Amino acid sequence: MLDSPSSRRGNASLDAVLADARQRFTAANPRSLERHQQAASSLPGGNTRAVLWYRPFPLTLVSGDGCHVTDLDGHRYVDLVSEYSAGLYGHSDKTIAAALKEVIDQGLLLGAPNRFEARYAAAIVERFPAVERVRFCNSGTEANIMALSAARAISGKSKIMAFREGYHGGVLTFAHGGSPLNLPFPFVFADYNDTEGTVRLIEELGDDLAAVIIEPMMGGGGCIPAERAFLAALREATAKAGAFLIFDEVMTSRLAFRGLHGVHGINPDFVTLGKYLGGGASFGAFGGRADLIDRFDPASPGAFSHGGTFNNNILSMAGGFTGFTQVLTEEASNAMNSRGDRMRERMNDLLEKHEVEGVVLGRGSLMNLHFVRGLVTTPAPLDDQDPRLLALWHVEMLMRGFHVTPRGMLALSLPFGDADLDAFIDAFEDFLLTHKSILPDRGAA
Repeated sequence: MLDSPSSRRGNASLDAVLADARQRFTAANPRSLERHQQAASSLPGGNTRAVLWYRPFPLTLVSGDGCHVTDLDGHRYVDLVSEYSAGLYGHSDKTIAAALKEVIDQGLLLGAPNRFEARYAAAIVERFPAVERVRFCNSGTEANIMALSAARAISGKSKIMAFREGYHGGVLTFAHGGSPLNLPFPFVFADYNDTEGTVRLIEELGDDLAAVIIEPMMGGGGCIPAERAFLAALREATAKAGAFLIFDEVMTSRLAFRGLHGVHGINPDFVTLGKYLGGGASFGAFGGRADLIDRFDPASPGAFSHGGTFNNNILSMAGGFTGFTQVLTEEASNAMNSRGDRMRERMNDLLEKHEVEGVVLGRGSLMNLHFVRGLVTTPAPLDDQDPRLLALWHVEMLMRGFHVTPRGMLALSLPFGDADLDAFIDAFEDFLLTHKSILPDRGAA
C-alpha cells in the first residue's frame, strides 16, 4: 500500500529528527568517534561484539562505578545496559573486588581444582530447584551447546525444537529467520506462548525429538514472559514424548532468587546459566537432573568428555561464588526486581498518559520498550514497529545521561536505586514530550 502524503511527511520529519540527534551525538563525542575510526582498521566494524555496534558509532566506555559508567569524552551515564544483564552487581562491588584481588595475588591458571568451584556448585544446587548437579563452562552460548549436545547424545534422537525469534547464543540465534553461522542441528520451530500449536508439533515429532529449548522469558526476543500454562504444557508434552526440556535461564535466573523455573514450580530436565553468575568474569554452566549430568563424571564407564581450559578459572569461580552467596541475597534480589516492576509500570503509565502507542514488556529487573500497539505475547507483532523510533530513543536517552540499549532493552543492577529510577522516568517523559509529534499516536486508527 502506498504511503499517504501525511505519512510521507511524518517519515520525512522522523528522518530529520533522527539525523539531527545523531549529529548532536557525534559532535558531543569526538574521542569515541576517533577511537571507533582507528579501531576499524583492525576490527571489522571497529569492535568485536555485534550487539555493541550501533549508528552513528558506539561510545567507548573507560570506567564504571556503582550503576554509572563514564565514556572517553568524560560523560557520565546511569547504566541501564548493565552488560546486557550480566552486570547485575554494578561496576564496583567491594566484596567481589576484594575476592578477585585476593585470588589474583595468590596466582592465576593453577591447572587443578581450586577452593571455590565445589562450594560454588553446591550453592547453585541449593538455590535452583531443578539443578541437582552442575558443570561449569565459559559462556551461556557454550552452556546451551553442551545441554543440547547432551540431550541428543543421551536420547539418541536428533531434532531440537526452538522458538521463532529466540536467542540462545551466538551460534544459536533465531531472530529474523536465523543466522547462517548457527550450529547445523536439525531445528524445528514453534511460536512462543502458542500452547496448542507447540504441543501438537511435539506430538507429531514423536520419536525424532531430542529436546525443547526455551527461555522462560524471552531476552533477545523482546522480554516477552512465558505464560505459566504454556511452560506447564511443555513439561507435560516433552515428558510424554520422551524428549528433554531445557530452560535457558542465562538471563532469567536473575529475575527471581530461585530462577523463573523456581517461581513457576516447573522443573525442566536441564537448566543453563551464565552472565551475572560470573561475578564480572566470563561464566557459563549447565545443570539439571543428577542422572543426566552424572553422565559427565569421568570416573563412570563411557562418560562424556567435557574439557575447557577456563571452565573453573579462578576469577570466575571466586567472583561468581562471592557475588552469588554474599551479595545477591534473597532480600537484595527481591528489592531489585520489585524496583524493576515499578519502573516498567511507570513507563507504561507515561506511554498511556501521553497517548503514545507503545508498551514496556518484561518482568522484574529486565524490560524492553516497544513502539507497538496492543497486548504482546509472542514476537511477531514486534516486527510492525518502525526501527527508527527505537534508534531515536536510544540516542536521545544517551544525550540525557542514560546508557541504554539500541533495541530498547533495559537491565537494572543492584546499585540502581529509587533516585536513579526517578531521574530515568523524568528523562523518559521528557523524551515523550519532546518528540510527541512524531511518535505513534495511541488514539490513531
